[in-house]
Amino acid sequence: MDTYQITTHTVEETIQLAEKLAILLKPGDVIMLEGDLGAGKTTFTKGIAVGLGVKRNVTSPTFTIIKEYEGELPLYHMDVYRLEHSDEDIGFDEYFNGDGICIVEWARYIQDYLPQNRLEITISYINEHSRELAFTAWGDHFKYVLNELQL
Repeated sequence: MDTYQITTHTVEETIQLAEKLAILLKPGDVIMLEGDLGAGKTTFTKGIAVGLGVKRNVTSPTFTIIKEYEGELPLYHMDVYRLEHSDEDIGFDEYFNGDGICIVEWARYIQDYLPQNRLEITISYINEHSRELAFTAWGDHFKYVLNELQL
């Protein structure tokens, strides 16, 4: 497990970092996004969507749990916050082993369903514009991805 940190100073920098990450992703990749409300999880997801060529506006899937977007690869954006005290499996394996990229906000609430190989990103609010992002690679593929990102 390798961990790297980077600080972004504008929303645009955060989005550009996510775009760079998107180019390195492959079908079946799972990205865990952790952070307080308002930390920038959905903003980061918007950057990944741009990098994948998604044309639709990305919004938080808080009430629907999963939103699907079409791009060069399908993007499955999950917000599992509402599953905190639930053991409901809403077909996670199909998404995690599918042909798209999965981004899971509040992933700690479905820890038992997560694949062994994944990328965990914790976003911390510094001030109105700046965020600290901590990337933890679980598995060789994501170690390679973080190396290519040159964090």
